[in-house]
Amino acid sequence: MAIQTVGIIGAGTMGNGIAQACAVAGVNVVMVDIAQAAVDKGLATVAGSLDRLIKKDKLSTAQKDAALALIKGSTNYDDLKAAQLVIEAATENHELKLKILQQAEALLAPEVIIASNTSSISITQLAAATSRPDRFIGMHFFNPVPMMALVEIIRGYLTSDATHDAVKALAERLGKSPITVKNAPGFVVNRILVPMINEAFFVLAEGLATAEDIDAGMKLGCNQPIGPLALADMIGLDVCLAVMEVYLKEFGDSKYRPCPLLKEMVAAGQLGRKTGRGVYTY
Repeated sequence: MAIQTVGIIGAGTMGNGIAQACAVAGVNVVMVDIAQAAVDKGLATVAGSLDRLIKKDKLSTAQKDAALALIKGSTNYDDLKAAQLVIEAATENHELKLKILQQAEALLAPEVIIASNTSSISITQLAAATSRPDRFIGMHFFNPVPMMALVEIIRGYLTSDATHDAVKALAERLGKSPITVKNAPGFVVNRILVPMINEAFFVLAEGLATAEDIDAGMKLGCNQPIGPLALADMIGLDVCLAVMEVYLKEFGDSKYRPCPLLKEMVAAGQLGRKTGRGVYTY
């Protein structure tokens, strides 16, 4: 089944980013959120992002207008019926995602593929809450979606080859470079990334080097564009801690124990950029 129209549930940062990537590639989009204000904000964010691309000479005004014309914003789930693929891009909350998926599935034709943009919740578990686990898949985009080339395509236990191949083909059509991943906590990228960030906190806590030198070492020695501690501040220290706690629980392996310093900083409310102070002050 060719994917002509993509439905997106959630008009927030990830949802509107996915909508932009689809529309710029010439794919029709229906972007749904519960409140009109959220839909309007999502559409405005896409327009602003496209304007920045025009200023950088990466897009023409005509291309911007063509892309925006392909995105339909809505507060009505019925509008998702036009899609061959529906991507859930709601907040990272298990119960909320289950509720949204069940609500959407009740409206969609049996052949429609459902994907979740989750970064941590089990695809197999989410798929089991639907009547189409063979047509359910993870499609984990990275933020900011229009700029980041990677999409993790996560196969649940019952995801079919046809579903995987259709979603992979769409990702490539969007100009992305997909990697295929089996279902497991953190998938591939976050499974490697967040423990590395956690280890940087252990190095900091042990006084082996300053935060600035730890970050400089990883940037200059490992060719990373941003150091792990600065990245933690950007992600949110509370998010990093929550992910480590999930890994510790799911894998039952002590190597995933969160650094006490990370726990202390979260307890103190120093969560990074969003609070003005984390490892660094903003």
